[in-house]
Amino acid sequence: MKKALFPGSFDPLTLGHFDIISRGVHLFDEVVIAIGINAEKKYMFTLEERKKFIEDAFKDEPKVKVVTYKGMTIDFCKEINAEFILRGLRNPADFEFEKAIAHTNRKLSKIETVFLLTAARTSYISSSIVRDVIRNKGDYKVLVPDSVRVK
Repeated sequence: MKKALFPGSFDPLTLGHFDIISRGVHLFDEVVIAIGINAEKKYMFTLEERKKFIEDAFKDEPKVKVVTYKGMTIDFCKEINAEFILRGLRNPADFEFEKAIAHTNRKLSKIETVFLLTAARTSYISSSIVRDVIRNKGDYKVLVPDSVRVK
């Protein structure tokens, strides 16, 4: 069974994330969306809200599982027997950043990173942009799946 871990903070889940996950389910038997827990980081949405956004977005996709984790991503991959890390790339800067992490992960483990280019229609979307739109009372709904709703 080919299992991939798609790690991130998903604060919030965006249409870019949704696209990568939706395409990833065609490549892997299971895609585990892993929400990293970082006590040092200030999040807009609670861990429970972020998890629910993702679970609701993929409620009809049995190949997607949503979990939370702490610590190093490769250690969590080993814990759940994931052989692959799935990552999305929006631009050359993402590639340079992700390439260094992928090389490090492969040096420390046998886990391969699989990169998918984001769709052109979502390549400009980032969680930080979505948070900024939300803070400024903009129409964030065009940037996120229907499951993401601000109170």
